[in-house]
Amino acid sequence: MRPTETMEPKTTPKKFIKNPIKGTKFTIAISSAKGGVGKSTFATNLALALKNIGCKVGLLDADIYGPSLPKLFSINEKPKSEEGKLIPINKYGIQCMSIGFLTDEQTPMIWRGPMVTSAIKTFTQKVDWKDLDFIIVDMPPGTGDTQLTFAQEVKVDGAIIVSTPQEIALQDVIRGIKMFDKLGVQIDGLVDNMSYFIGDDKKKYPIFGEGGVKKTAEKFNKKFLGEIPIDPDVGRYGDKGKPIVESNNSHPVTKIYLDFASKIKSNYGL
Repeated sequence: MRPTETMEPKTTPKKFIKNPIKGTKFTIAISSAKGGVGKSTFATNLALALKNIGCKVGLLDADIYGPSLPKLFSINEKPKSEEGKLIPINKYGIQCMSIGFLTDEQTPMIWRGPMVTSAIKTFTQKVDWKDLDFIIVDMPPGTGDTQLTFAQEVKVDGAIIVSTPQEIALQDVIRGIKMFDKLGVQIDGLVDNMSYFIGDDKKKYPIFGEGGVKKTAEKFNKKFLGEIPIDPDVGRYGDKGKPIVESNNSHPVTKIYLDFASKIKSNYGL
C-alpha cells in the first residue's frame, strides 16, 4: 500500500499594516548602512534646513546603540510625560526625541533585538509629535532590527542614503539600496558626503575618491541629490551642539543643505 501523500498548506507572505507616525505628514529615514559617513550630522542639518524654509520638523534619533542627537543639539534634559506619552524636547525649533535623553551619556546600551524593537515602537507610537510636516529619522548603521521595524510597521515615505565616495562605503550603500527596495520603501536619493576638500589654493581635492556615489545612484536608477564637501566648520559647530545650518546661515555648506531641503519639500508637494 502506497503511503498517503499529504499536501503541504500553501503559505502566503505576512502582510504588515504600516501606520503613519501620528502628528506627522511625512516620515523620511536618513540611512547609510555604514557608520562614520556623517549620517547623523546630515540628518540634523537637513532637519534645520527644512525648518528654515518654513516646514514644521521633528527629529527622531533611532540609533539606539549610539545616539548622537543629545550631543549635536546640546540637549541635557529628560523629556516629560503626559497621559502616557513622551513630550518631545524642542530645540532650535525642532521637536526632538532620542534614547540618549533617557539614559546616561556613558551608559552602554547592551540590548537584544526585541528590546530595540520595543524602544522604536515607543518612539513612533508613544511620543506626542505635534503637527509636523516632516519627521526626520536618523537611522543606525546596518540593515538590522531597527530598519526592519520601521519598514514593516511604520509608513516610511522615503529614505535618503548618505555615503562617502570610497568603495568600502559604497558596498554597504548597495546593501542599503537593496534592503529598501525589497521592503518597498521609496529612496528619495543618494548624497555624497565628505566628497572633497577645498584647499587654501581653492582647488578641490577628492580625498576619498571621486564620483562613486553618483555612479552608484545611476547604476540602481536612483536620484543623486548632490555633494557635501569636507569642511572643518561642520565638525566644530556640531561639537558645540549648534549645527552649522543653525549657526551660520550664510556658510557655503548651509546653502547646500538649504538646496537639499528645497528639493525634498518640492518632492513632497509642500
